[in-house]
Amino acid sequence: MLRIAVLGAGHLGKIHIQQWQAIEGIELVGFYDPDDAQAATTIAKYQVHRYTDVDALIAAVDAVDIVSTTTSHYELAKKCILTGKHVFIEKPLAHTLEEGKELVDLVQEANIKCQVGHVERYNPAFLALSDQDIQPMFIEAHRLAQFNPRGTDVSVILDLMIHDIDIVLWLVKSPVKRISASGVAVISETADIVNARIEFDNGCVANLTSSRISLKNMRKIRLFQRDAYIGIDFLEKKTEVIRLKEPGMPGGMMDFPIELANGDQKIISVQMPVVSQTNAIKSELAEFAAAIANNKPVRVSVIDGYKAMDVAQQIMKKMSLHNEMHNV
Repeated sequence: MLRIAVLGAGHLGKIHIQQWQAIEGIELVGFYDPDDAQAATTIAKYQVHRYTDVDALIAAVDAVDIVSTTTSHYELAKKCILTGKHVFIEKPLAHTLEEGKELVDLVQEANIKCQVGHVERYNPAFLALSDQDIQPMFIEAHRLAQFNPRGTDVSVILDLMIHDIDIVLWLVKSPVKRISASGVAVISETADIVNARIEFDNGCVANLTSSRISLKNMRKIRLFQRDAYIGIDFLEKKTEVIRLKEPGMPGGMMDFPIELANGDQKIISVQMPVVSQTNAIKSELAEFAAAIANNKPVRVSVIDGYKAMDVAQQIMKKMSLHNEMHNV
């Protein structure tokens, strides 16, 4: 039985507590949250024990799930790692790049399991592409959300765009060559809408747009590569793959013959990969627990979390420079 603690009982923390209670082989020892009101609603809803001493809770478990405010990630994670506890850290990894780098070093020195909560890696629409040959050369990502005061303590880059940054880095697997960005703080003190262009050494270009002041919610990524288009709808959990094939090759669920300008005959093949309706948060937590139990690598490592933070920070700097140049 793996003993787990949850640090932070806000909106997402409560979801994590609920999911841990549904995972076999887990003993949810307790949670820590300094907010009495948050703690009271958590106890009433989930009948889980509250610790008021975070050090005592950490000492009582094998692994810790950190779902607290981003500014507290570093201190809490450091406490856990220095006592040899495995840690799951909700994204972003830390508040600053310096904190993130130190956590990477501490994890490597301690030889413990550390997973970062980039939950879109577990989105069933994304997992449905696991058997596809993906080598994108142009990526278009839109992550739009209706306004919610929760999360506005950080830029929309760290709040929303970082999901797509992680997905793009995972798909492209090439060093970043150049970044440009622009953004505007509309109703909060930090940027609410941002557009970023990331160019990679292998020639791939990713165009990312994130907004938390949209009239509708959208979480889509479109991938363009030689002879193929791949669309992923993270919100609706749908995936489509359209490939240009030679006549006679195995097709998809719908095939359309076409003639190119040079007279060549081709087939437009449309596939709709089967998307399993799984719970992404439950999947990431269960896989983290399994990685500890079986001594296997985690899917989203502390280095992955740091790389996403690094690109996010570069985007923030480029956005600030752009705004200064244009007096935004």
